[in-house]
Amino acid sequence: MESILDKLSSYNLFNYLLPGVILCVVSDRYFDIPLLQDSIITGLFFYYFVGLITSRFGSIVLEPILKKLKIVKFAAYSDFLKAVKNDQKVEVLSEANNMYRSLISALVILCLLVAGEKIIHEYESLSSYYKYALLPALLILFVFSYRKQSEYIVKRINSNNESSD
Repeated sequence: MESILDKLSSYNLFNYLLPGVILCVVSDRYFDIPLLQDSIITGLFFYYFVGLITSRFGSIVLEPILKKLKIVKFAAYSDFLKAVKNDQKVEVLSEANNMYRSLISALVILCLLVAGEKIIHEYESLSSYYKYALLPALLILFVFSYRKQSEYIVKRINSNNESSD
């Protein structure tokens, strides 16, 4: 168990595990949506996965909305890479920034869960569709996450190739 926790980076702890734990605890304690796990091992993996979903939702769904609303603005990725080389604090700030996005995402997901629960209690016939919508939604979320991550890798490779020329 300790070796698993030792291998988690601060990014993984603050952007996946923390939002996953918060989302599960708040949903269980305040909204009677049971997501807490009895087993510590199962719980760690489950909370990490919930946090991963939360983070990806923030990146794929919320971030573009916040950009369109001009609430956030990003520098070009090539400029970010140059800044990281010159100032190591930029990477720390970026990690904190992603944590805030994940926490915002956890709150939005909580709102969606609570709204979904209210709708299901009003219209019980929708309850069977609710669980079948989850898998395709997760599939779509992770396909777009994979695409976005692949684009970052390509940008980073291109940036490295340009700087070595």
